[in-house]
Amino acid sequence: MQTVIYYGPWQCNATYMAQCESRCAREGHALLGCIWLADIKGDWTGRFLGLPAKAGTRYAVKHCCCSYPEVSSAEELRRFWDNARRTFRRGWAEEFGAWPQSGGRNWPGHHIHDLLHGGAPVARSNVLPVPEDVHKLLNDAYPACYSRDPRWLSIGPEKPYVD
Repeated sequence: MQTVIYYGPWQCNATYMAQCESRCAREGHALLGCIWLADIKGDWTGRFLGLPAKAGTRYAVKHCCCSYPEVSSAEELRRFWDNARRTFRRGWAEEFGAWPQSGGRNWPGHHIHDLLHGGAPVARSNVLPVPEDVHKLLNDAYPACYSRDPRWLSIGPEKPYVD
């Protein structure tokens, strides 16, 4: 199995925008925007019934900027993450391999559902390792998404990159 992660941020395509709209509505909120954070591509090559075989899959990581209120405990959630980060990365490594690094430094863990709007600080499905430069881009995009910036309310291409 070979895994490749393509990092955004990109505008959500029509399918992801509709999924976000439904999710926000189910939770009693309005959709303010949608950010496609990353696309995880998995390719498998092996044998099936003795014959050569190939298969693949994709998983989009996106954030729905719903009209969530800002939480007053964001700093507390941040401290919780800071204290749990090392343990979280060890657990990640057991399942997915070593936490990515560049230049001997661990990549930041990006909270998909951000802490300011009530995201879970150590939920495995809420933290994605991202390179530092990408983390800055994502963190800059979130306030724009929550403020109904047209870029994050506009529908983007079906797939914003070529692999």
